[in-house]
Amino acid sequence: MTDSEMVCHMNMERAGLYLTVFMTGAAVMVIELLGTRLIAPFYGASLYVWSSLIAVTMIALAIGYFAGGWWADRAKRTGLSLVIALAALLTLAIPWMVRPVLLATDPLGLRAGAFVSALVLFTPSLTLLGVVGPFAIKLATSRLDRVGSSAGSIYAVSTLGSVVGTLLLGFFLFPLVGSREVLIGLGLVLFLLAVTLSVYEQKRMKRSRAILPCVLLAVVGMAMLPKVIGAAHVYTGGDRFQVRFERESLYGWVRVVDEPARDLRLLMSDASAIGAARISDGVNQLTYQEIAKLIPALAPGIRRALLVGQGAGHMAMTLRDRYGISTDTLEIDPAVAEAAVEYFGFTPTGDARVGDARYEIRQLKGPYDLVILDCFTGGSEPAHLLTVEALSQLRALMSERAILALNFVALTDHGHDVALASVARTLAQVFEHQQVFVSEPGRDLNDFVFLASIRLIDLESPSIDRGQVAWLKNRRIEVDASEGVPLTDNLNPLEHLQVRKAEHYRGLQVQWFGTDLLSP
Repeated sequence: MTDSEMVCHMNMERAGLYLTVFMTGAAVMVIELLGTRLIAPFYGASLYVWSSLIAVTMIALAIGYFAGGWWADRAKRTGLSLVIALAALLTLAIPWMVRPVLLATDPLGLRAGAFVSALVLFTPSLTLLGVVGPFAIKLATSRLDRVGSSAGSIYAVSTLGSVVGTLLLGFFLFPLVGSREVLIGLGLVLFLLAVTLSVYEQKRMKRSRAILPCVLLAVVGMAMLPKVIGAAHVYTGGDRFQVRFERESLYGWVRVVDEPARDLRLLMSDASAIGAARISDGVNQLTYQEIAKLIPALAPGIRRALLVGQGAGHMAMTLRDRYGISTDTLEIDPAVAEAAVEYFGFTPTGDARVGDARYEIRQLKGPYDLVILDCFTGGSEPAHLLTVEALSQLRALMSERAILALNFVALTDHGHDVALASVARTLAQVFEHQQVFVSEPGRDLNDFVFLASIRLIDLESPSIDRGQVAWLKNRRIEVDASEGVPLTDNLNPLEHLQVRKAEHYRGLQVQWFGTDLLSP
């Protein structure tokens, strides 16, 4: 072999090695991001689920780096194809394992359950993908004085692969392909990479049995494929519930679920109910929304409203039908917006926007006479929407006589719930006046409706019916804001403060629906 041929051969080897670490780096991020999508329908898309996935990924990669270094020093520069084939097989098994693992970890509670589920489901494949790095460094290093540059190049290319994998998944695959299908496709791509690499190892590196183990593992994977595809959980509701609509969106698992015996239709995002109506006539069944619907009677002259968190859309339609108010709506999830139109009869009464509220609010033009912030369910908290800064953005869109109605789900905790007090204290940083009403008096887990304004709200206004006044006063409570902390973009412990509420709410959901409906 001439010198030029040798250089060409070495360059091809290096290019193939870079392609390998690029693809495995992308695979790491795809698995990590998909992990949240697989666990969130059961445990909620909370900070604890994200923390669990990130922690498990770091643990797995740390083990993989250590094991990979040890293995590479003893494998005589071969065996990388086998590592990738094993990673492919374990990746392909994840969709098949999801449901039984989630059901098994359910008794552990929200935080421990999310962490253990992530540990069991994703550690094996991520650990083997972590092994690839040290192997690749060993293969790329021909001289001791080149170890630093070889290691730097390998990790740079691997990180670039992670970047591309993240963008590819988030920008293109998530909106078009389900999580299970992406994992199955990733497993098949890794098998193809492993078999291709094994051919090189056997021919070029004189490893006599490189192809056979990879092919055998690929055959096992292909044999598993029908079971993996068949493991996708299709729940029709059985005798009690009927699933009318089901879609995995960018932000969660959206369902429309009917319970005919109670004449009840629910709009659900993951394990949170975000809309409810009677099946027979479509009438709203969420009591807290009845409180918000009385606001225009308390403050006559409201002509324009903003609803942040459209949900099923009942609030906007009632404001139009009862008071002739035009309502602009913001909804982050396009699947929720679609379900509201198709199954709850929602028709926009103003500008209907789909996107994250913090971004979309900056694009709006006020003034609004009424702003309803209805994004806080029993599940995970969109904490970035409840900070001094976010509320200040909303106030800037409001007229001087406007009212902000904020629905917040919390535990009463005998009047000492810190999360509830924090909401009151945060509102007090932005608005001069506030009143608080409870949806169901006497119940611990409740919807609390805060009415905040620049001017004092008069419950004795002559424009509201006396019976409605009595109904409101029966639900008015006092919240001691001194026990709370102001929530800001810099410091917002809302999810931490709401852990007990989230676990309590999830327990009620499991008791009502059962784990069968909530599991993906």
